[in-house]
Amino acid sequence: MSTFYKSTATWVVDFRYDGRPRRWFKAFKPGTPVQQQMQAELQQLFGHHVHDVQARPATDDEERQYLRGEAQVNAMCPVGRAPVPDKTD
Repeated sequence: MSTFYKSTATWVVDFRYDGRPRRWFKAFKPGTPVQQQMQAELQQLFGHHVHDVQARPATDDEERQYLRGEAQVNAMCPVGRAPVPDKTD
């Protein structure tokens, strides 16, 4: 993607909710302390249920999949979209 019009970067946030892996994709402006911000946001939303929060920039392939709306493994969306069921259940 051309960077001249893009003012944010997509990040992958992996965490464990009640021991089960979850993944969010979020966009952040450059210079944002993503790891600290996501740790605080997840703790505020889910309290002691959240552990092992890790944030990293999305790869180009991950960003394209996210923008196309393709399903994510172990997604848990805070805006009401149904999560993808775990295949281990």
